[in-house]
Amino acid sequence: MAKISGVDIRPGNIIEYEKGIWKVAKTQHTQPGKGGAFMQVEMKNLIDGRKTNVRFRSQDTVEKVRLDTKDFQYLYTDGDALVFMDKDNYEQINLPTDLLGDAAAFLQDGMEVTLELWEERPISVALPEQIEATIVEADAVVKGQTASSSFKPAILDNGVRVMVPPFIAAGTRIIVDVYERTYVGKAD
Repeated sequence: MAKISGVDIRPGNIIEYEKGIWKVAKTQHTQPGKGGAFMQVEMKNLIDGRKTNVRFRSQDTVEKVRLDTKDFQYLYTDGDALVFMDKDNYEQINLPTDLLGDAAAFLQDGMEVTLELWEERPISVALPEQIEATIVEADAVVKGQTASSSFKPAILDNGVRVMVPPFIAAGTRIIVDVYERTYVGKAD
């Protein structure tokens, strides 16, 4: 682990703070008229999910943590747990569904994911940025809508609701951004 100054903290950094592992969500550099500059940092605990705001001055130092990553394959859901298989040694591990949050709805059988590990313990799961899904229900186009600016609601085969262009109908395969939950384009 490497020590970094409190004002060098950036969004996306994983740091050790008060005996916990935190992921930095937002930072704001402030230089008041009196006193030294500081960095206002919003971060989330990767172990228990707590969020906090902390003010770091330039003389403060924190440990920047490097996480190990490993490729796994999603197998199935077992109650409140998701079952993944290590692609190297075929061992299976169960992880709680809430570790993925809203992205869990996009898991597909056999999907390859990346687990981030801290001291051999999985703390986050990264899905592919985009996936293919089928529209199962789409609202009809309202006459007079222009194709350039209007989108209509549609429901994917995994139950997720997204906004799609008017020409997309039920049964169409589309590409969806997993984390933004937005339409990217039609699948081939």
